[in-house]
Amino acid sequence: MSELARRVAVAIVAIPAAIGLIYAGDAALAALLGILAALAAWEFFRLAGLAGTRPLGLIGIPLAGLVPIAVHGAYLGVFQITASGVAVGVLAVMAAAIWTHGVSGHPMGAVGVTVLGVAYTGGMLSFAYAIRYLAYVPDRGAGTALLLLPLLLTWASDTGAYAVGRLVGKRKLIPSVSPGKTWEGAIGGVLLPVAIVGPYLKWVLRPLAHIGMTPAAAIAFAVAVSITAQVGDLFESLLKREAGAKDSSHLIPGHGGVLDRLDSLFFVLPVSALLLGPLLRYAP
Repeated sequence: MSELARRVAVAIVAIPAAIGLIYAGDAALAALLGILAALAAWEFFRLAGLAGTRPLGLIGIPLAGLVPIAVHGAYLGVFQITASGVAVGVLAVMAAAIWTHGVSGHPMGAVGVTVLGVAYTGGMLSFAYAIRYLAYVPDRGAGTALLLLPLLLTWASDTGAYAVGRLVGKRKLIPSVSPGKTWEGAIGGVLLPVAIVGPYLKWVLRPLAHIGMTPAAAIAFAVAVSITAQVGDLFESLLKREAGAKDSSHLIPGHGGVLDRLDSLFFVLPVSALLLGPLLRYAP
């Protein structure tokens, strides 16, 4: 099977499954996010190891996977996520470094990378759960349509950047970080989300969720998502360049690793959660 065929086969299975779990929400969505966060954390710590750091993966991977579960618990009112709780998690990582790394095992770097890995994977993915329940109309269709908005715009940004870059790209963007990316591609990555955000709001989000945006707000949101997505992609490229790795792993046939597929979303989801609240308007 060719690489393209593997990519298509994975997409045919993964996309409907992901949409179904987003629609189900609650524990199903939290479990999906937790599994993805744990796998992404494993890849992040793998890259860190290749770069010469010894993160505390045995504690960092479970913590990353538990963050979306904790967000789900907070949504149900089982408990609250407080600054004290986050501090206890960080202290647990610091305490573990005493026995696992000691003085000669570069404990400061290990603790820093471990905490960053948990925040970068589990913390950022958890914003998907927050967006899912941000809709004014609290039903499954509304929440699904709202969360699919930044996901769709991220996909459009990646597609536009790739297509325009391949067709007319000449001027390199940041060759030391990602040699294949061009300024022309970056512009294409902005234009396609701007082109599709209006139709999505009109024909999907407004009918299903009874919410929308002004034209100016919609364009601003699409531009913000595209820029954020491209920065997220570049950041993951930076990690791989430092580690000397082509892919974060080979977990997904034809697609590389979880970090390779979700790198843009780690940046897009928190920014979208921040912007959607002020930009959305009730639209009966």
